[in-house]
Amino acid sequence: MIQRRIFLLFTAFFLLAAPCSFADGTNPYVLPLKIMSYNIRHGAGIDDVFDLDRTAGVINKQAPDIVGLQEVDSAGNRSKKIDETAYLAKATGMYGTFGPAIPLGNGKYGVAILSKEKPISTKNIPLPGAEKRTLLVCEFEHYVFACTHLDLSEDRRLESIPIIIEEAAKWEKPFYICGDWNDTPGSKTITQIKRSFTILSRTTNVGSTSCYTFPADKPTSCIDYIAKYKKGTTKAPKTREVIDEPAASDHRPILVELELNITPQGIGTPLADDAPRPVYSLDGRPAGQHKQKGIYIIGKKKLFVK
Repeated sequence: MIQRRIFLLFTAFFLLAAPCSFADGTNPYVLPLKIMSYNIRHGAGIDDVFDLDRTAGVINKQAPDIVGLQEVDSAGNRSKKIDETAYLAKATGMYGTFGPAIPLGNGKYGVAILSKEKPISTKNIPLPGAEKRTLLVCEFEHYVFACTHLDLSEDRRLESIPIIIEEAAKWEKPFYICGDWNDTPGSKTITQIKRSFTILSRTTNVGSTSCYTFPADKPTSCIDYIAKYKKGTTKAPKTREVIDEPAASDHRPILVELELNITPQGIGTPLADDAPRPVYSLDGRPAGQHKQKGIYIIGKKKLFVK
């Protein structure tokens, strides 16, 4: 076992020094991605009880890879002067990034992103609103993720869309966005967004499966969304759902599970069949799916397939 580990590390060293690519350059590495969006109402439930541990429990139960949060406080009096992003990051075991939109007493108020992966870069872009809004953008190794809470005014929402599109168009990586957009699927806001974005979250009721997210106790409207910028291909989500959580906020969280195809650099031998093979890290932990066997390097990660 030790000899095998040394061999793998030795081989990976030379691959890092002189990387090479697959013969056809098209063999996708499949990266599962579970995205959640949640307006947390600064941790106050539909019962007006402030309980961030309850909020964290809702997130942990779904075990997302990345979460966009709206109505997040930082050091606000109503939230006991807690840095809510840092608190929820610790409670969920994720990285936390806060995007302030407006002052809140001696603190701030805005949106946040929780992620299993540490962001490579972040930016916070102002958006119009009677109550100022913001677009929080986090770059990761294989994709970009943004979160926003659009204004109550339709005019301000429509003014925000070109700003969001301009940012999304800058990126070569897949660009995902989520948030409370304060409008329904057939509205001018969502119709305009759909010209440049594919809505991934549920927007229609199918049988007993509802798309409604607000109000949480007895929802009658869909105003929360997850979407992807239309540059490149967009695979249909494996699952999309509104989480049945009627108490922890005045919104219900939404969840989308999808797969990202990325082309790694490395060496590999084609298999006779086309079945995906498990990928493991050098310490033996599962790391996704791949259709080749061999040793792989994806970003700074050294991977091999049994």
